[in-house]
Parts: sequence; structure tokens; C-alpha cells
Amino acid sequence: MMQVDSAAPETRSGPCGPTAGDVLAKVTGRPRADVEAVLAAQVTEESLRQLRPDWSSVTVAQLEADVATLPPDVAAAVFFCVISAPLSDVNGQLEAKEHSIYQLAEMYSKTGRGTELIGLLQKTIPVFASISKAKTAKIVRTMLDKVAGVQGSEHLQIMLCKECIAWTNETKRTYLRQRLQLSLYSLYLATKDYHAALTGLQSLLKEVKRLDDKPLLMEIQLLESRIHRALRNIPKAKAALTSARTNANAIYCPPKLQIELDIQTGTINADERDYNTAFSYFFEAFEGYLSVNEREKATFPLKYMLLCKVMTASLEDVHGIINSKSAQAFLGHPVVNAMQTIAKARAERKLHDFTAARATFKRELDDDPIVCPHLDELYKRLLEQNLCRIIEPFSCVEIAHVAHLINLPLEVVEKRLSQMILDKKIEGILDQGAGTLILFDDPPTDKTYPIALEAMQSLGHIVDSLYEKSTKLMS
Repeated sequence: MMQVDSAAPETRSGPCGPTAGDVLAKVTGRPRADVEAVLAAQVTEESLRQLRPDWSSVTVAQLEADVATLPPDVAAAVFFCVISAPLSDVNGQLEAKEHSIYQLAEMYSKTGRGTELIGLLQKTIPVFASISKAKTAKIVRTMLDKVAGVQGSEHLQIMLCKECIAWTNETKRTYLRQRLQLSLYSLYLATKDYHAALTGLQSLLKEVKRLDDKPLLMEIQLLESRIHRALRNIPKAKAALTSARTNANAIYCPPKLQIELDIQTGTINADERDYNTAFSYFFEAFEGYLSVNEREKATFPLKYMLLCKVMTASLEDVHGIINSKSAQAFLGHPVVNAMQTIAKARAERKLHDFTAARATFKRELDDDPIVCPHLDELYKRLLEQNLCRIIEPFSCVEIAHVAHLINLPLEVVEKRLSQMILDKKIEGILDQGAGTLILFDDPPTDKTYPIALEAMQSLGHIVDSLYEKSTKLMS
């Protein structure tokens, strides 16, 4: 039962707007005195049904114009009355029920009321029995999308998905269950529960392969590629992506799904340091988002395009892309500002500007799982370049002095110098007792191997010429 404490029945929609009593009187068609008596006590579904026994004739226009001005808890009671009303005129009533379900889902998800979300789902199940399976799937998925629109609601979405999957198992709605399971495993990936995501996805993949549902199979393989990439298993991520693209070529692939395939392909290529190929795929995704009028989402492939140019030190191309006709609309966007700052720090080899840019634009850079690993690698490159420039005049230098010049902690500098020695990027040793770095002169190049190789090649040519001459004599 939906019980509401109406502590403020005189809540107004604006400075001169109608009170809650006025709105309820209009919606229920009852005198203001009867409505005030209900508001003075507790607003429940039963008390509202006493005011208006038949809620089946409420329209979407009424819900949007009148009920939207009520206090949230009172509006929730009205929505529940509309949802639980008998379904007589399917075409006329279904829109009002849909609207009520979506409004309640959004209301509960914004306030983090997971228990009420589960109760809403249970309340709507009788409605699903009276409508088609396709319409049911649309309502369930839209309700999940409403919850997904609230930032930080992943755990609520997981809870709701599990309840929906349990219901689909009971009612044997296989098509809806499979898509809900796919949504659940995507949420596991978002919450970094990789084991649960991969384990569940493998069983779903086997089931869908038997059904030969290529559109769903393509989405599953794309998600599998993302999970393997998150686990840094690039070969398996690439194999799953190849399978997804093969299935996409065999069927009609919706534009938005094709964009996701292009972004994942570009991501894998970038992880393999093939930034030029990655750039071409990100550019296709960017153009795709613009073609479907998804301008906000287009900022992601634009960011990855700029990242590819920064990683290849093509810094002039960064300004060319930003000033291009298709990207001019994004001038001043945080993503563009972030990449411009990173490109400037990269050009000037200023390590502190680079670090400051990552701190300032943390949401756009470090919180992006695609961008962050590449920026970590770029940071190491810049650090090594700065260290090489500082130690170049010395044959022996105190590590503390190097740390002071580069303005970084001693432990960070010492660790990076030792790694550079192991990687043969500098010739020298660390004297930890004295706290110094001793650099060696570049060893003289041993020319024995190239001379021997050249001699062997010359002998090969001589043998070939002798063989040709002997062949002519024998003939």
C-alpha cells in the first residue's frame, strides 16, 4: 500500500499557482472540502480511490499538467492509482500507465529508493499480462533507461535488472530475458565486477549461438571485447571484436551500434600503438554521431581523435581538427579544452603543466578508461625526456639534485632512473650508498658483426656468379 505523509498540503507550483488541494479537487472532480480532509490525514491509494473510484480515464495531458505540480509523495500516490486501475480501453489508457511508470521510476531512482523501485516493478507486472510482449519489453527497457539517467545509480540498476530477469524466467519471456541479461553484464562491467560479467556472458553467448540471433550475438561479442580489454587481454578482445564485426557485415547494423563497433575497434588499435588506424575509426564514429544528431556523445570520439594526434606528436593536427568545420561547434567544451591543454604541455615538454591538466580535467581525462592508460604512458615519456635533458651534462650527479631540478619526490625520480637503466635508455648505475647516479660514456660501436655480415653477403654473390658460369660451361 502506498502511504504518504502530507505535511505540506498547501505546496504551490509557483508564486501564484494552485495548491495541492486545488489540483486534487480538479483531478478527482470532488469538492475542495473532501480533498482537504484526505490531505489532512494520510494520502493513500485507498483514500484517493474513495475520492475517485475510476482512475482509468485519466489522460497523459492531465498527468503532465496537473499531477506534475503536486508534492512528490502525493503525485506518487496518484501515479499508483493510475497504474493499478483496470485496463478497459487499451489504446487510451496504456499511455497514461506508461507515463506513470516512467515518472515513478525516475522519481525513485533520483532519491536512491531501491526498495520502492522493486515494489513499482511488482506493481506493474499485472499490467504486462494485458499487453503485448513487445510493448512489455519497451516499458521495461525504458524504465531501466530512466534509472540509468541518474548518475551513480548502477547498483539500483543491477537490483532492478535481477528482479526483471527473475520475472522473465517465471513467465518464460526468453527474448526480454536475454536482453536484460546483456544489460546486467554491461552494468557489471561499469562497476568493475569483471568476473561476474565474463562468467554470465559466456553462458548467454552459448545460448544465443544456438538460436542464431545475429543482432544480439553481435552486441554480446562487442561487450565481451570490452570486458577483455578492461582486463588488458588484448588478443581476446581483438578476437571477440572481429567476430562482432563479421556478424555486423552479415546483417543490417543500426547506426548507433556501428558507431560503438568503430569506437571499440579504434580503442583496440590505440592499445596496439597503431594510432593512425585508430584515428580513422574514431573519425568515422565522430561523423556517425553527428549524422544521428547525438552531439554530446560525439565529444567522446572527438577526444579520442585528439588523443591519437597527441600520442604521435602531431600537435599541429590537433589545432587543425579543433578548427575544422565539423568540430567548431565544440569549441570551449571541457573535452576540447582538456586535450588542448594536454597538447600544449606535450609540445613544451612541461611535466607539471601536464600533471596540472590531468588534475583540472580529471573527469574528462583520468576518469575515462580509454584515455587514462595512454596518458600514463605519455607521462612516463615526458618524465624520461626531462630526466635525460637534466642529466645530460653530468658524468656523476646526486639523485637528490636531479629530484630538486625536476621538482618531483626523490623516490619517484630514483625509481624512474633505475627503470631507464634496466631498459638500456641510459648507460650508468645508481650508487645508493652515496645517493648518486654515475653515467658512463656511450660504449664504442662494435663493427665486427656488420663487417662479417657484409663479407658473407659478398661471398654469396660470388658463389651465385660462379654457379651461373659453371652452368653455361656445362651447357
